[in-house]
Amino acid sequence: MPVSTRIYQAADRQAFIDLNRDWIEEYFVLEDSDRKQLEELEASILGKGGQIVIAEKGGVVVGTGAILPPHDDPGDGRKWLEIVKMAARKDLRGQGIGQAVMAALIEQARDMDADAIWLETNADLTAAIRLYERNGFRHLGPDELWPTPYARCNVQMVLTLSSVTPAQAGV
Repeated sequence: MPVSTRIYQAADRQAFIDLNRDWIEEYFVLEDSDRKQLEELEASILGKGGQIVIAEKGGVVVGTGAILPPHDDPGDGRKWLEIVKMAARKDLRGQGIGQAVMAALIEQARDMDADAIWLETNADLTAAIRLYERNGFRHLGPDELWPTPYARCNVQMVLTLSSVTPAQAGV
């Protein structure tokens, strides 16, 4: 059964929260920034001009991801967006859910006229990092790092959209 993606609907709220709580609590501790973003997701993501992508398999929500204006804009004249809260159902990881969500988020970024996408993650999440690298994200060096509201984030990556064609991004 193939994975399909679509835009978030209000009925997806609990699935978005549950999928993200699951992966965060599996590897880390739910931080105050996570709680705020999940509890107030309409205001903290959609209300800030962001978009949420839902992945489905057989009509069941199996993955999520969001893209929104970054929490810290570098002021370099580019229109930046930030990817947050990417998650796939634990028992279905490795089945293309992350790639489907990533491709849809990159497409959303293009639709939102972004020049570049920024994200942060943790070095222990090697499968996620490989996914980002396959989609053209590059690691930021120590002198390029942005401030982060998360204690767990020790890897930051960027994608310049003009350097990736829609076909390369799986779109």
